[in-house]
Amino acid sequence: MAVPEPPFLEQANPGVRGLAPYEPGKPIEALRREYGVEEVIKLASNENPLGPSPRASEAAAAAVQEGHRYPDGNGFELRHAIAERHGIDPQRVTLGNGSNDVLALVAQTFLGPGRCAVFSAHAFAVYPIVTQAVGAEARVVPALAADHPAQPRGHDLEAMAAATDDTVQVVFVANPNNPTGTWVGAEALRRFLDAVPARTLAVVDEAYFEYAVEEADYPDASRWLDDYPNLIVTRSFSKVHGLGGLRAGYALSHPAVAELMNRVRQPFNCSGPAQAAAAASLADAEHLERSVALNTEQRALLRRGLEELGFVPLPSAGNFLTFDAGARAAELNEGLLRSGVIVRPVDAYDLPGHLRVSVGTPTENRTFLAALSRQLHGGAA
Repeated sequence: MAVPEPPFLEQANPGVRGLAPYEPGKPIEALRREYGVEEVIKLASNENPLGPSPRASEAAAAAVQEGHRYPDGNGFELRHAIAERHGIDPQRVTLGNGSNDVLALVAQTFLGPGRCAVFSAHAFAVYPIVTQAVGAEARVVPALAADHPAQPRGHDLEAMAAATDDTVQVVFVANPNNPTGTWVGAEALRRFLDAVPARTLAVVDEAYFEYAVEEADYPDASRWLDDYPNLIVTRSFSKVHGLGGLRAGYALSHPAVAELMNRVRQPFNCSGPAQAAAAASLADAEHLERSVALNTEQRALLRRGLEELGFVPLPSAGNFLTFDAGARAAELNEGLLRSGVIVRPVDAYDLPGHLRVSVGTPTENRTFLAALSRQLHGGAA
């Protein structure tokens, strides 16, 4: 029997009522419950297969001993560690419960009914969610063509610049982009930022920054903060730092922008263990270097394995590969799940028939490729 909808729900924010919630990658325990599979490999959420830095784990464990105390609401130690890393004033740093949180803070601060945000097709799902949640208009710009010679399905910055007129308050650029893995170079990004109206906030989302720095001409937009007062750069501790379960991220911006966002930021949005672990991880250069080196090596081997199976992965500067599995995508995904391998269908990103696989350990990647090969050739799970 259907439960009638309470009449007061009609008073909810119209943007929220029309939202489709964000769907994360399937959790390991969910696969065990639903499929009865005990041995599970999760390659769905772009997590660091090496896990967090040992220093970060130790720092988080120590901080838990003070779990009865509220964390530093201003995040003094972590903000100063971040500021030192970037060579900027701590007043430019806004802490978040993951970088998703600071993206939401941007929307809450600068968007609303009658305002507009611009982003690319196939861009990170959080951009339309935070835009619609505050009642703003989303202006989605078509991506580069699937047969583009350099960055198929990547951001078309020229088209995005043309769409960013004086009616636009915020423009989001993911570099590299999730779920495509595509990226934009320094010269192209500078031209774009030059074209963005001074009254428009330009958000450059660098959640996968550390994995992309090996790419020729890949920029560090945080170095341009003095050149563009309307620039906001976001970073995450969930990817190369391996702290997705603790939730920590940050935004870098003009101090006046940070001050505004801190007015709406929840006072304890970054927990004590998260702050301690993030600061410790920043100091562990060896773990970060090892994580990046593993990803570079295994991403190349994973790409080669997919190509040998007949797939053509999109270019990627992240820790994942997205490929077109065609009409068999749902069937292949189901077979992988029954084999204990979780990947990510990305139909919700307007990429029907595509699957995204995170780069895992050598054993995890071999297991995935073997399971995919069995599905392709009709083998048992």
